[in-house]
Amino acid sequence: MSILTVSNVSHSFGGRQILEDVSFRLLKGEHVALVGANGEGKSTFLNIITGKLAPEEGKVAWCNRITVGYLDQHTVLEKGKTIKEVLQDAFQHLFQLEKEMLEMYDKMCDCSEEEMNHYMEEVGEIQDILEHSGFYMIDAKINEVASGLGLLDLGLDKDVSMLSGGQRTKVLLCKLLLENPMILILDEPTNYLDEEHITWLTEFLRNYENAFILVSHEIPFLNQVVNIIYHVENCMLTRYVGDYHYFEEQYALKKRQMEAAYAKQQKEIEDLEDFIARNKARVATRNMAHSRQKKLDKMELLSKPKEKVKPSFLFQSSRASGRVVFDAQDLVIGYDEPLTKPMSLQLERNKKVAIKGVNGLGKTTLLKTLMGMIPSVEGSVDVDPYAEIGFFEQETIASSESALDYFWKFYPAYTNGEVRAALAKCGLTTDHIESGVCVLSGGEQAKVRLCVIMNQPHNVLVLDEPTNHLDVDAKDELKRALQEYKGTILLVSHDPDFYHGLVDEVWNLEQWTTKIL
Repeated sequence: MSILTVSNVSHSFGGRQILEDVSFRLLKGEHVALVGANGEGKSTFLNIITGKLAPEEGKVAWCNRITVGYLDQHTVLEKGKTIKEVLQDAFQHLFQLEKEMLEMYDKMCDCSEEEMNHYMEEVGEIQDILEHSGFYMIDAKINEVASGLGLLDLGLDKDVSMLSGGQRTKVLLCKLLLENPMILILDEPTNYLDEEHITWLTEFLRNYENAFILVSHEIPFLNQVVNIIYHVENCMLTRYVGDYHYFEEQYALKKRQMEAAYAKQQKEIEDLEDFIARNKARVATRNMAHSRQKKLDKMELLSKPKEKVKPSFLFQSSRASGRVVFDAQDLVIGYDEPLTKPMSLQLERNKKVAIKGVNGLGKTTLLKTLMGMIPSVEGSVDVDPYAEIGFFEQETIASSESALDYFWKFYPAYTNGEVRAALAKCGLTTDHIESGVCVLSGGEQAKVRLCVIMNQPHNVLVLDEPTNHLDVDAKDELKRALQEYKGTILLVSHDPDFYHGLVDEVWNLEQWTTKIL
């Protein structure tokens, strides 16, 4: 049974064709991954099927009485609400029913016998719904799921506007799971999640009885939770039955077959054209030449398989820094209150270090404190005066200016051609370069910001979750470039597959935290 049917959908965005005549179906119990390079249209497709975006052509049809929960990477939480209040919104329909029931009880104080019977019947029905839905166990439900995603450690009375990116993702995911929709749609749910809670989410999705659609670039995660792959490439969707590794094998085989078929046809065309050219003028062979020409005219030409635009990253090194880049003594980080116990840390020249730990411990705060962007609560940090730092931080660019103009602000002496060449090396096409930065995908924006850092020499790179949103090819290329970089690296990452084999040392912030883990 098809739960969702997408028929012949086409859509363009910012002057770029994103999807063209694509069809898709979701069957009961399918665990689907939507994969593809940055900017191929995965998030656009999700927005279309959830009704946030109307397609220019085609139809989207859900079967009746389906409840859909959508975890959108760009969802904003309302300032002033506590975590608990946001989670309680998952049961808003039940709270509304309770409110109606209490209003009916009030009306029973002054009503006719006929009205009383009507109210009693209505109240009885509402009571049954509330009990069947576990309304009187809501706090226990909230605590159970919040505990699984680590939200109890933050305190459910905390204002959501004070949360980090990873903490907001957890709150949204927790709310979605409490809503218990029949279909889950998850757009990069592991972004900002730490290892422990990716493991929790993996186990949840493996045991999820209903269907879900998932966008992610985390290959180990995908291989554990999905059984159907839809590949988005060149405005088309292609279905593969199996996990990501099976998809990779089949995609490589299909690509080789297409290349072989194209080469074979090109050779046939070349032979036909050669025969026609040599024989069309001779009376004895003119008819044979005309026959070959008809065959050539009727031939359905194959398109040359497009090569994926792969990024090429290179970080420039500047003159050497001093022996110790960051020297922290009895350092306590935080804002209104301390997040850590006193810690003493040294980052030596040319060392590559990863910082790990569950979200909310202050990994980003530590980076900014070491660089002097925010003050410490206690202790001191000495920064080498010869440190030339390139900082990649977690952010999205809201600017409507083009990627070209955004880059040009940092390098006004570059020519138009030099700007385009620099961005193209990072895997961005002409369409991406000329599009507004705000309409680019998260991965494309990350490539623009990495490009800005790469075009100036640094002897220290400070990178805060640089792989979030990056596709598989870009992550692999970033790891290779950082391995070859002749300088110091301080890296925050939740992805051990990325930093293993790259860094010399791992700092686990959990050993200094003041929080109970």
